[in-house]
Amino acid sequence: MRLFFRTLASLENFEPRIKVVVADAVAMSCRLLADALQRSKHFQAVAAVTPNELIQSLVESRFQVALISSMADDNAGSGLLRQVREFHPDVKIIVLFDALERHSVVEAFRAGAHGVFCRADSFQSLCKCIHCVHQGQIWASSTELQFLVDALVEPVAMETRSLVGSRPLSKREEEIARLVAEGLSNRQISQRLSLSEHTVKNYLFRVFEKIGVSTRVELALYALNRRQVRRAHPQAIKPAMHNFIARS
Repeated sequence: MRLFFRTLASLENFEPRIKVVVADAVAMSCRLLADALQRSKHFQAVAAVTPNELIQSLVESRFQVALISSMADDNAGSGLLRQVREFHPDVKIIVLFDALERHSVVEAFRAGAHGVFCRADSFQSLCKCIHCVHQGQIWASSTELQFLVDALVEPVAMETRSLVGSRPLSKREEEIARLVAEGLSNRQISQRLSLSEHTVKNYLFRVFEKIGVSTRVELALYALNRRQVRRAHPQAIKPAMHNFIARS
């Protein structure tokens, strides 16, 4: 009987490992990082040395997080990121950088990244990054967020695509866009508005289509630019930063 209850308690506390694929053109570092993650209690990780290996891995197994090195493809891997985002939209993407430079960070988020991570940071920080991104948060420091905000005032640096001729949003769509900009996840939005997560996803799809963006980060930047978040009042956006940024 005691053994039964111990087993039951262990099952209740059991958390399935997060499935992670590591993509890096440097084979040794790629496999070492995947092995280190695999040895932990929290991750199930595999290595993908080439873009083709990454895509094949995503096709063959349902990974939840992809760690993609900026060296995995040309142009800081943005082409590869867009491909992953297009064909595997449920996969959370973290881009690994040797150094976090302004242009590279902005391009990574524009291409669909949910977080950026510098290799110089600790392995424990990387594990926290993976957990936060897997839970739907955006992993970025205040400095990296500033890179994105600065890009708002430089229209040439940020591709606007169809924003000029975008269709107006409905009242509900504007409300959801504002909540995304405040850092809320789909689940939090559904709870706030008493909608199903599926309905929220459908609204977001229409919002993306109407204003010509393709990621939550671009939508948040768009909403900020449209003054849907009161940037002039720091106290109004401070709670949003807690949800939208996983670290300071």
